[in-house]
Amino acid sequence: MTALVVVPARGGSQGVPLKNLRRVGGVPLVGRAAAAALAAPAVDAVVVSTDHAGIATAARDAGAEVVERPADLSGPTATSESAVLHALDAWEARQADGRRADVVVLVQPTSPFIDPADLDAAVRAVAAGEADSVFSAVETHAFLWRETDGAEGATGVNHDRAVRPRRQDLEPQLRETGAFYVMRTAALRETGHRFTGRVAVQRVPEAHALEIDTEGELELAVALAGVLEAPLPPAGLAGVQAVVTDFDGVHTADDAWVDTNGVESVRVSRSDGMGVERLRRAGVPLLVLSKERDGVVARRAAKLGVDVLHGVEQKAEVLARWLDERDLDPARVVYVGNDVNDLGPMALVGWPAAVADAAPSVLAAARLRLSRPGGNGAVRELAELVITAKEAQP
Repeated sequence: MTALVVVPARGGSQGVPLKNLRRVGGVPLVGRAAAAALAAPAVDAVVVSTDHAGIATAARDAGAEVVERPADLSGPTATSESAVLHALDAWEARQADGRRADVVVLVQPTSPFIDPADLDAAVRAVAAGEADSVFSAVETHAFLWRETDGAEGATGVNHDRAVRPRRQDLEPQLRETGAFYVMRTAALRETGHRFTGRVAVQRVPEAHALEIDTEGELELAVALAGVLEAPLPPAGLAGVQAVVTDFDGVHTADDAWVDTNGVESVRVSRSDGMGVERLRRAGVPLLVLSKERDGVVARRAAKLGVDVLHGVEQKAEVLARWLDERDLDPARVVYVGNDVNDLGPMALVGWPAAVADAAPSVLAAARLRLSRPGGNGAVRELAELVITAKEAQP
């Protein structure tokens, strides 16, 4: 049986502007959804339905196909089912061999922690005839209440307030996570909705149940990503062609000493210096790219024996030119930053990285979060990751 995943990801969002392009763990939400679906062995194809060019680009970067969603299916009142059916028709029309999807899956990018194994199990259940539709849910033993205008006020929904059972004795409820819904295609076409025939539940861990609809939930997802996900398997850094770093806040602790004459000085880490030397010996070039105009940046870079560009206001533009001049693949470059002016160059490279004490928006954009703060071994930590990955190559 052929299983097709459709990820509806329109450009409009009322709660969080351009939500589907916001990053968790350094990856846009739409890219995370596509990657999770593509990693499920039972899935044959992944299509992102969108009306936004930037989302389409992010989807293709993640390996998904794209279906352009028409305006009448792109408004806030359009149903997810309508987007799925449109994408399904468009995908099937593209199949030169006449292939059709027997199973269709709605995956929502607002759920950033989809486990491919859970999605795979749900798809296999429908494909094997064990269920006609399966949705992701988390088990909860919460005591639910409803506010009323009656004399008693709030009343228990799933319990008698006069009888207080132990939490573990309360019959568990199941809460939809909104992450994925698996359906038989024929049933979806016939009924127009996602719950058809025999409905089964794919239980997922509580930690994977977060759904993003607000800025606060996005901030929570960013924080959870640092706990739930390994920053980066060392093997992923084996192909790195170059490392680019900011200076203040990366090679330094983002502070400075000023004497009575107004002369500034900064503290750097000898450990970071050794990390840079080890990168050079491993054949990995390093560029220091800084907005700071003080000569200390150039002097430190000269001592380290690395390229430097400082006094740079448009860091992304300058970095793009530097990469092009050296014929480097941006997807194989690491950029380490700590503050908002690093977001531009971070978006250009395949491995945006952040020191441990970086600004929240920088941590959110980082694919690799270092455990060390700026000026205190962060550059050395990155160097060891890159070198370890290269040495592990066969």
